[in-house]
Amino acid sequence: MDRKNGLSYRDAGVDIDAGNALVERIKPAAKSTDRPGVMAGLGGFGALFDLKAAGYDDPVLVAATDGVGTKLKIAIETGIVDGIGIDLVAMCVNDLICQGAEPLFFLDYFATGKLDVDAAARVVEGIAAGCRASGCALIGGETAEMPGMYQGGDFDLAGFAIGAMERGRSLPADVAEGDVLLGLASDGVHSNGYSLVRRIVESTGLGWEAPAPFTDGPLGEALLTPTRLYVKPALAALEQGGIHALAHITGGGLTENLPRVIEGFGAEIDLGAWRLPPVFAWLMAEGGVAEAEMLRSFNVGIGMVAVVAEEAAGRVASALTEAGETVFTLGRVTAGEGVTYKGRLAP
Repeated sequence: MDRKNGLSYRDAGVDIDAGNALVERIKPAAKSTDRPGVMAGLGGFGALFDLKAAGYDDPVLVAATDGVGTKLKIAIETGIVDGIGIDLVAMCVNDLICQGAEPLFFLDYFATGKLDVDAAARVVEGIAAGCRASGCALIGGETAEMPGMYQGGDFDLAGFAIGAMERGRSLPADVAEGDVLLGLASDGVHSNGYSLVRRIVESTGLGWEAPAPFTDGPLGEALLTPTRLYVKPALAALEQGGIHALAHITGGGLTENLPRVIEGFGAEIDLGAWRLPPVFAWLMAEGGVAEAEMLRSFNVGIGMVAVVAEEAAGRVASALTEAGETVFTLGRVTAGEGVTYKGRLAP
């Protein structure tokens, strides 16, 4: 009987040596994110973290997981993958802070059809940059090379963040009618709405290398501006007291995300309180997107909303400004339900 011998895992499309090379390359990036509490990171079957060493007495753990959606397609098609890891971290840790939790550590999942060590390392180095900026440690992850599942240079990402807070300090808490809504400026489209973004760009006939109509530089690069990280400014503002809730403005926009943290109340927002950033004005005009659709598809320039007691609004706004945020007074919490708008979005 004839036998076929000599096949290896590499012949099947999985390069173990490339995976090992990636681990060695990203070790310095992961090490640069170390913080109090890290006991063991990359290399083991699991990562260890000591909550007491991190300074907690009676902690409650908070977990979040997310991805970056079809923004990945633009990163893959342009080859600009350096900032997509920041997006991944931001989508998770910005959610954690809305619960009142400090992000402590992060794990990532990177899956591809054929591992490109350089591209994968650039992604993970971006993840490490996001972790450093958020004060959390990159202590583990998984790289999966799966030929036949992904084509060409395609890859996918998922992130997992764990945070903690002292018992009794969770958000939202004590939201009341009359609370002030403080909006924190976004850095662009962030990581939601990219299926619509890509559809609009396709309709214009512009390539990713074409000059961006709304800013300097190529269109693809402009649309890949990383998601803003709000963790450290939000933690500083929480120390001021008076914050009753925080809402990360992701998919669903202001219309869908703000009600998640003011349950039982409504909100009135003045659309004239801030200017619509140029990228959104361009998308709105080119796509003929209705204002209501913009408000439930994109962040329209507001990436985070703080719901603050009226007497604390001034000091919280000052703390956020001192931490580098651009802050707008959007409106107030009202009786009723849902978000109502006055005025119009305008550039």
